[in-house]
Amino acid sequence: MSSLDYTTLESNKRFKLNFDGGDLSSDAGLLLIKEFISKLHFDKLISSIFHTNDFSSRRTHKDDANLLQVIYQIFSAYYEDDCADELTNDPILTAVLAKKSLASQPTLSRFYNRMDDNTLRQFDNLMKAMRRIVYKIKSPEFILLDLDSTLLDTYGKQEGEDFNFHYQKHGYHPLVCYDGLTGDLLKIQLRDGAAYSSNGVADFLRPVLEELSSMEFAPELSLRGDSGFATPELYELCEEDNYKVSYAIRLKINSKLRSLVKAEDELLFKMTQKNAVDYAVVYGEFYYQARIWNKPRRVVFKIEKPYNQITHMYTFIVTNMTVDIKSVIKFYCGRGNMENFIKESKNGFDFGAVSSHSKLVNANRLQIHALSYNIFNWFKRLALCASMKKQCADTIRFKLIKIAVKVVRSGRYIYFKLCSSCPYISEFYETLTNINSLQPQLE
Repeated sequence: MSSLDYTTLESNKRFKLNFDGGDLSSDAGLLLIKEFISKLHFDKLISSIFHTNDFSSRRTHKDDANLLQVIYQIFSAYYEDDCADELTNDPILTAVLAKKSLASQPTLSRFYNRMDDNTLRQFDNLMKAMRRIVYKIKSPEFILLDLDSTLLDTYGKQEGEDFNFHYQKHGYHPLVCYDGLTGDLLKIQLRDGAAYSSNGVADFLRPVLEELSSMEFAPELSLRGDSGFATPELYELCEEDNYKVSYAIRLKINSKLRSLVKAEDELLFKMTQKNAVDYAVVYGEFYYQARIWNKPRRVVFKIEKPYNQITHMYTFIVTNMTVDIKSVIKFYCGRGNMENFIKESKNGFDFGAVSSHSKLVNANRLQIHALSYNIFNWFKRLALCASMKKQCADTIRFKLIKIAVKVVRSGRYIYFKLCSSCPYISEFYETLTNINSLQPQLE
């Protein structure tokens, strides 16, 4: 090739460049995700279950292909809809989607706007169907339901946005339920910004309990939540014979509870009267029935004097567990790990992408991001190489997804020539081997 076809850099005359390197991409790791999705037939589930109210028979970009495109874009951290225009001819994305070009930003916007209550139900059915496949590969003996709520920022006068007193910000206030042992997102529901934490929690949780209780392996269920979920409707739901969920839920401190632990409070004061520096703690329990409860329930408590402080801190937890007091306290305190799941969901999968004016469209978009989160979490648990399983999504994305590749097409094959200087070649092949060894029991 003539030297006239190259541009020479002034910083070093030996540096020559042009844009004639062939079909290149920075996302070769999506081939692993494609293989995983295909192995577990998630793509076929999407094709059979998901469709919008689109009656056009001549549309180039079908609903299932649009949904998969958005999921792959989320895996690659291309969160903005506008990214679709810049990725139109990306050789990896077009290859894994088996398309000549990607759907454009206006096409995706129309796709989102066709979503309604029916598609919300489809996302729920899709998640359940995928979860059944995953659980048949590796059945959990225990599932720990971690309940919480979080804030998704909004901008402008979007439907359902409101000021949330707890967060002191405007936004949406969705309910979330994760499996505290695996990080799986069992359910998420978009709510108005001003909704209180426990509003509608029983209706939110009942379908999850019905699904998990009806599974063949019938895992043992337990639940924990902070004081925002201290409501009798949740206690009664967990105590139903159909579910029998062990729960530990923190209670808000009030004068009645303080009076019931007065003796232990005075004991702690005497213990620390001559030593106001060191940490000290007392434990106890009692049966208690609030005015709106239908029966007395076990309440365990911890009163502690923090190091170098003179004030006492109180923790009250209502529970139906029969284990000792310290075990209940320890079990409840483990829910702090849920904040990591929420952080991963927001930072690694852009759960805050609720930019539409319509609350219904935003609710559907949130389900797409939740679906992406779960597929990636299942990929980590079932297929990812052992050395990366504990790493966050951004780190895995940087190491295993963002790999440079040159795509070469022949008459019969497509060759993917990955970067030879990639430092994670062995991890890539180990993950691919793990995917190939999966034996899903398909329905």
